[in-house]
This record gives sequence, structure tokens and C-alpha cells, in this order.
Amino acid sequence: MRLLLVEDDQMLGESMVASLSRHGYTVDWVQQGMGVELLVKTESFTAMILDLTLPDTDGIEVLKKVRQAKLSLPVMILTARDDIEDRVEGLDGGADDYMVKPFALEELLARLRVMIRRISGFTDTNIELHGVTVSLSSQQVEVNGDALKLTPKEFKLLSTLMTNAGRVMSKDQLQQTLHGWDDVASDNAIEVHIHNLRKKMGGNLIKNIRGVGYIIER
Repeated sequence: MRLLLVEDDQMLGESMVASLSRHGYTVDWVQQGMGVELLVKTESFTAMILDLTLPDTDGIEVLKKVRQAKLSLPVMILTARDDIEDRVEGLDGGADDYMVKPFALEELLARLRVMIRRISGFTDTNIELHGVTVSLSSQQVEVNGDALKLTPKEFKLLSTLMTNAGRVMSKDQLQQTLHGWDDVASDNAIEVHIHNLRKKMGGNLIKNIRGVGYIIER
């Protein structure tokens, strides 16, 4: 799953990218608010973490532009602004959650999981479809109750398809989810990962819509 981090603090941004990456997220990081609306319109992100105090614009204005564009992207505000007025403005402006710095990584991860499950239409701790259970917290997968060992990228790919169940994901969207801006992947990387997932899981869970992409049906 791919996150967009909008944070101008260099040390905090580097720390968050490293920490979130260790917990299975692909993180793309920008340090300014200008251009964020275009990014979320043209690229595929699972959620956005947004600071309010940015060098070029106020984070609330960034949030308003995203919502005015009718984008349903989950947004978590992560800021040092702790006044109740700021919290209310952020939530009323379209944020899905609001956290104040300093923060505990474990709480941030838990809140991200809640947002992702909510936008995906799942309410349980685990995501379960067609006998496949994915735990976003432990990054464990079971098929009909049996534990399944996946590589980190296989888990990212499966969890992305599961949280977007019922929606066709293009090859480009899946490439972005796995690699973001920094990593370079071969042209057939997605096909290789899909092949390996099907081999390990069996059945026909991941369907190929020829010329369009891949889907796990609800």
C-alpha cells in the first residue's frame, strides 16, 4: 500500500519514511503543499499523511483542494497544532483523522489501518474474502485457516488488491503501489508477482481483466 507524506521537517520526514517502510508501506514524500492536488489526481495512493504547517501554503488549503476535486483519498492530519479550533477545522475540512505531534508510531500505524479498512468497506481487524484473511497489523496471510508465507512485495500486492476488492487495479497502479517514485522495476514485475501469488494461493482469487488490469472480486 502506498502513502503520500506531506511533511516539511527533514528529520521527521526521513524517520517516518524509514519507519513506515519497515511496516510494509511504500512511502512517497514531498515537503511542500503546492502540487499535491495534481499528485493525488494523477497517481494512485492508499492514503495521505498531511502536515498543516508547510513552507509554501497552509495544509488546510491543500486539504480543501483535494476535497473540492471530489477525491475520496483518506487523509490523516499530523501536526503540532493542538488547539481544539484547529482540530475542528481540520476534521470539518475533510480530514479522516487528526493526530498531534509528538506522536507514537504504534498509534499512527493503528489509525492508518482503521482509515484503510474504512475506505475499503471492512470493519473487522482483518480483511477476509473468499477464504483469504489478511492482517494489516501483523502482515500475516491465511488461506482457509492455513498460514501462507509471502515476500514483502507479494504481501503489498495482495493487500492492495484485497483492500480494493471489486475494483480493477491497472498494472501501472500496482507498480506505483509496490515501488513509488524511487525504485525501478522491470516491465514484467507485476506479472511475476501475480504468478507467484497464484501459485502459492491456488484457485482463481486474482482475476486478470485483459488489457485493463487485475481484480479480486467481492
